[in-house]
Amino acid sequence: MKLLPTILCGGAGSRLWPVSREQHPKPFIRLADNQSLLQKAFNRGAVLPDVTEILTVSNRELFFKTEDEYREINHGHLATSYILEPFGRNTAAAIAAAVLYVLKTYGEDAILLVLAADHLIVDEVAFAAAVAQAAKLAQDGLIVTFGIQPDAPETGFGYIEAEGNQVIRFVEKPDLAQAQAYVDSGRYLWNSGMFCFSAGAMHREMLQHCPDVLQKTAVCLEASRTASAKGFAQTELDAELFALVPDISIDYAIMERSNRVAVVPCSIGWSDIGSWNAIGNLTSADAKGNRVAGEALLHDVSDCYIQSNERLVAAVGVDNLIIIDTPDALLVADKSRAQDVKHIYAALKKQNHQAYKLHRTVHRPWGTYTVLEESSRFKIKRIEVKPGSSLSLQLHHHRSEHWVVVSGMAKIVNGEQEVFVATNQSTFIPAGHKHRLENPGVLNLVMIEVQSGEYLGEDDIVRFEDIYGRA
Repeated sequence: MKLLPTILCGGAGSRLWPVSREQHPKPFIRLADNQSLLQKAFNRGAVLPDVTEILTVSNRELFFKTEDEYREINHGHLATSYILEPFGRNTAAAIAAAVLYVLKTYGEDAILLVLAADHLIVDEVAFAAAVAQAAKLAQDGLIVTFGIQPDAPETGFGYIEAEGNQVIRFVEKPDLAQAQAYVDSGRYLWNSGMFCFSAGAMHREMLQHCPDVLQKTAVCLEASRTASAKGFAQTELDAELFALVPDISIDYAIMERSNRVAVVPCSIGWSDIGSWNAIGNLTSADAKGNRVAGEALLHDVSDCYIQSNERLVAAVGVDNLIIIDTPDALLVADKSRAQDVKHIYAALKKQNHQAYKLHRTVHRPWGTYTVLEESSRFKIKRIEVKPGSSLSLQLHHHRSEHWVVVSGMAKIVNGEQEVFVATNQSTFIPAGHKHRLENPGVLNLVMIEVQSGEYLGEDDIVRFEDIYGRA
């Protein structure tokens, strides 16, 4: 049996702002053990029997960030493949693309195990047992979902009414009274959003129930750019054709319509990490019910969750609060209103405020930059370039740049000159000059960049050459 864990890495994670942002979404949030939710999903699939490859469907803007995440933990050098979306078109399109890729690569008997990139599963042994059961059902041509045994009347999840492995019906998120009735009946499971099926079985179900999704995804894949090497494959979906794929969920497209659906009831320590309350519950509480990640000084405080990775947070005489501190944004919320954090994210997005999209530290294919200070006429950045990486050959019309190397060696193109700049040395890039920064060494290159000029926006850039395909 060929088993392919297929990780769907999408969504904004708006309820986990200010840590989750558009270009640093929920799957990349690090927990107390310094592993991200995405890394945990990778490991969850990698340790299963019969797995030789992990397939990831994600936004193309997150590709290099995802690669970096996997590189940290993929010690067994498991093959990785990527389907890169220009934008989200919901789970039916993502799964259709994965099915078509697996059909072409491995044939119709290959089993896909579809995992969310942003869930947490504590009991890995029970999870592996549930997957083994699901894989057997999938080999019989069934489309299998995982139903979580509920331990509380949750109103934020959909439910599955079931008898053994038989699905009676899927139901939408209930109100509290209905959720309690579901739990009391013992017949209902939480809908986890994880699936297991053979490529051939899902292809047949899509032909029957959502042929438009399948056909338009197939046309898009045929016209899309692909690249492959040993242990690696990448497909970048064509944006114009992908926009024509219907935007519907796999639940609506298949699970609620097919008569070939089964469920594996399981108790695996599952959480969708859907709010700051869920994150807080991963930290042990003190005698007054406070949970703290980072450094905090508390006086007469109870039942609060406080997270701050860089600064001391002090609180006096408060209770039942969520306090999340980041370098450029602070969230203070009543714990009973944790779900409403998404409204702050939505308001910032409507204003096109940088705080919904980026952190002070921004990840790029070549490394990272951190904005240390900025004003109307200057901006100071810390830039870190990975060994062997380089920025694009570029110019800026409205700003000049002064670069000071803090550690490592820089190879710099500045106009017609190409120079090496060592630690404690600097160079000046006038506005309008073509330039490129490269790290020729084996250690990270760290430098300070001081920008000055009449306009300092990140969109003041003209790229001439770029090894990452951004020119």
